[in-house]
Amino acid sequence: MPSDFALKTMNAVHRGLIKLTGGRVGWQAAMPVLELTTIGRKSGQPRSVLLTSPHQEGDTLVVVASRGGDDTHPAWFLNLRDNPEVDVSLKGAPKRPMRARIADAEERAKLWPKIAGDFKNYAQYQTKTEREIPLVFLEPR
Repeated sequence: MPSDFALKTMNAVHRGLIKLTGGRVGWQAAMPVLELTTIGRKSGQPRSVLLTSPHQEGDTLVVVASRGGDDTHPAWFLNLRDNPEVDVSLKGAPKRPMRARIADAEERAKLWPKIAGDFKNYAQYQTKTEREIPLVFLEPR
């Protein structure tokens, strides 16, 4: 599984690519890329991470707390679980205030097969861990 250092390095390289290209590259992968800003549950400071959104429903964005199939939840997920008031920038647009909501069992059962079917990496991540990988809805406030 990727280490914290490796994940932070990948995020820094991704940010660098966006900055270097003036935003022309890096905001679209196989799916839209967004910047999620949470409040650190320990530090109380803003924490930003670049994530992909494999599913959108109107203005609601869905992100997957996979952490590459690691047995622990990503820090950004733990932060929004403790404080669901977040900011989201989609494709480099200005940040919008949003509220994070973890999908309940019924919502996840409905949406997970579509996400895992469309994006096989998520299905592979789930096979690497006994932890059920959460789906998170980012909804406008």
